[in-house]
Amino acid sequence: MSNPSVNQVMVGGRFVGLIGLEEAVRKAVAVCVGKSDSEISDFLVREVSGRNYIPPSILPAYARALLREYKTALNLPVDPEPATGLTILALGAGCARCDQLQSDIRDVLSEMQIAADVRHVTDLREMSRFGVLGAPALVINNRVVAVGEVPPKSLIRQWITAALKNMD
Repeated sequence: MSNPSVNQVMVGGRFVGLIGLEEAVRKAVAVCVGKSDSEISDFLVREVSGRNYIPPSILPAYARALLREYKTALNLPVDPEPATGLTILALGAGCARCDQLQSDIRDVLSEMQIAADVRHVTDLREMSRFGVLGAPALVINNRVVAVGEVPPKSLIRQWITAALKNMD
């Protein structure tokens, strides 16, 4: 028996890791042909909630997020949910320098006592959206701030502080 995958999905403006999301979407693609959006999202919620806790207070947000994933799998048009708060991406194929960048980001956030959505993006298609040619790269709130280096923590701290000020 293979281990189910864990994927991140934007729910209520935050990235959430879900176990078995890909499997649930594949199953929905196979069995939900001709069903309404409501029926499809209900099916996906049932499938995903078997392996993940979904807080009842934000169940509608999960349903919308899962329906977006389903439509994305079928190459149907979707409006992405905008992220709220601080979003930081470390772009790179997973080399030691990329891992160091992600670790430094988490260290700085911890020192500053700031919550943020931090992701290590290794998918080349997703990385190409930012137009960077070197790795690692650091993206804060969709703005590329460093390419081809692991910047010092003091500089990462400055960029995070500036991004927080721009959010106000």
